Amino acid sequence: GLLIRAGLWCGLLGRRRRAGRRGRAHCLGALPVKGHVLGLDREQLATYCGDATLLGVHPEHALPGVDFCTGSLGHGLSMAAGCALGARLQGSKRRAFVLLSDAECNEGSVWEAVMFAAHHRLSNLVAIVDVNGQQAFGYTKDVLNLDPMADKWKAFGWDVVEVDGHDCAAIASAANAPHKSAPRVLLADTTFGKGVSYMHGEIKWHYWPMSDDEYAIALEQTVTDVA
Repeated sequence: GLLIRAGLWCGLLGRRRRAGRRGRAHCLGALPVKGHVLGLDREQLATYCGDATLLGVHPEHALPGVDFCTGSLGHGLSMAAGCALGARLQGSKRRAFVLLSDAECNEGSVWEAVMFAAHHRLSNLVAIVDVNGQQAFGYTKDVLNLDPMADKWKAFGWDVVEVDGHDCAAIASAANAPHKSAPRVLLADTTFGKGVSYMHGEIKWHYWPMSDDEYAIALEQTVTDVA
């Protein structure tokens, strides 16, 4: 999910203020990565997941750049659809972007928003689904199988683009490509824990803390991969 956000932020959202939403409310771990862009200093970043911090697992709307606390999963797309419709009614060229997980698509509220956006032909709305096949306590195919994901979104009237979720340039390009008369969804194919050998496809790393040795290995492997 981090590379997806990086692709959007660097390729689109960082240029000017647009409506960016996270349906995945518990993905705040990525926010400190771009914290300096949002005006967070090192002292604030050092409070991450500490007592009485604004940088908890779920984002607080008091944080710069966070307009809504999405609470339960599945609400982000509804908010983004509302922002997109509001922009149209105001005659604004603003666009709305929202990141969801594939497991979040278990929520009925997601599909209500999918229908709403297609009905209103919100072509200024782009949803990105992080398709990694995992959730907190199992694989999505075992918990609630959503395959074929692309066909479902197409059936609801969305413009569907499948993209490599680890390719920032491809994500930015697909999100920014012209499209008319329909909202667009990017199905971003990702590997959970990519870059860290012992995390690939392992459910426990959704919530399991690393030991000092595991942290050192992860840091070495990811820094090498980026370099």
